[in-house]
This record gives sequence, structure tokens and C-alpha cells, in this order.
Amino acid sequence: MTTVEQEGAPAAASPDGAVVVARDLARTYGEGATAVEALRGVSLDVKRGALVAVMGPSGSGKSTLMHLLAGLDRPTAGTVTIAGTEITGLVDAKLTRLRRKHIGFVFQFFNLLPMLTAEENVVLPLSIAGEKPDEAWLSELMEKTGLNERGSHRPSELSGGQQQRVAIARALVTRPTILFADEPTGNLDSKTGGEILDLLRDSADSYGQTIVMVTHEPRAASIADRILFLADGQIVQELTDTTPAHVLDVMAGLHS
Repeated sequence: MTTVEQEGAPAAASPDGAVVVARDLARTYGEGATAVEALRGVSLDVKRGALVAVMGPSGSGKSTLMHLLAGLDRPTAGTVTIAGTEITGLVDAKLTRLRRKHIGFVFQFFNLLPMLTAEENVVLPLSIAGEKPDEAWLSELMEKTGLNERGSHRPSELSGGQQQRVAIARALVTRPTILFADEPTGNLDSKTGGEILDLLRDSADSYGQTIVMVTHEPRAASIADRILFLADGQIVQELTDTTPAHVLDVMAGLHS
């Protein structure tokens, strides 16, 4: 099995093409009578280049699942493997290095550094790692995300949609094995949110970028290749090639 010391090697995939594999994930918070089972035996594979949406009612475990898959939290039981490395047993320093190499993040709130320009925010993960950006890739990324004319602007001079584009470019600049997006359109108006969804879909289609997106919006979920529905800490349904209306119907059933 690949180890984190082999970070320079291409991202490994399992024989069936999965770059993220979870097996029997469980997460319990608290103990005894007050214990809460946030996840109860979740297993899934995410194939390279797939865009997977995770939906469910509040408290269903979708955010917990994303945090476990991204190595931001550790499961009570079960395993997570990213690019051939099982991450659940890694010490913190190795886990940090693996996340830096293999994982990109996009959040609902953009988490940009206000004193840096848009371009400086984009290359921040490389700067932290002591690396220089590939100028051709950076130029392509700034153009793809529509930031060519905004590279020298600070976050306060950008619209919400432009700030989220910076966040997406920042997540993509290291060419991560997987990008995790947590409610990426939740803080945007409908039109701008649609543009961000188009950008995520294009990232999967054009670059083969693997994306796992947690969302509560049927329109956002409907752009995905697969939609996983969680309820009470378990995957209870999966959809492919669907519509926002169908997604809404399934969600209504989970709430009933």
C-alpha cells in the first residue's frame, strides 16, 4: 500500500478506479446515555473524475462523512483510503502532509486572507509548502475561473461569486486527488450559485477532477454524477442522471 512518504508519486487508485474508499465508517460523539451515532457503517467508493453529491436532512451525518473522508476528523470505527493510503491511522504530521498533497477544500464561507490579492490567495497552498506555482497552470486556472482581470484585487474588492472562484482556484492549484466542497453555493444568490456549479462541473469534465460536494440544494446536487442520500447516519438511497425536481422529491421523503 502506498505510504505518505511517496507523496511525489501519481495519485494511486484501486483496481476499480476509486481514489477514495471508505469502509464501514462509524462516528460516535459522547458516551453512555448521551452518545450520538453520527455515522453508522457507511461504505462508499469515489472514482477518479467523478462528481459526487451528498445530501440529507439536518443531522443526517453528511458533514461528519465529509470530515472523515477529508481526514479532518477520525472515525470511531472503519477506514478511509485516499490515493492508496489509509489515512485513519496516520499520525497528525503525516496526515497534514497527505492533505496538503492530495486534498483541496471549498467552503460555504470563502476563508480568503484579506491582506492578500486574489492571485496570492490562489497560490497560498503552494507558498505554505515552499513551492513555486507552475506559471502556465496558474494562468490557465485564473482564466478558467474568470479571474484574469481580478488577480491583483483583494477580497474586499471582489463580489461573493468572485471570492468563491478564488477559493475554487486555490483548491485546484495543487491539482489535488480530491476536492471537497462543503455547501459551495450556500452563501450566494441563485445566478452566481449557478455559475459556481458550472465551474465545478467543468472542473470534473475538463480536468478529471474528483469532487465530493455536500449540499442541501437540489439544483446543486443534480449536476453530480452520483447523489448519495444520508439519513440517520446511513446511506439510504443513491441517484444518477437526475433532475432537481426528483432530488426534491427524494428529500421530501426523507423528511417525512
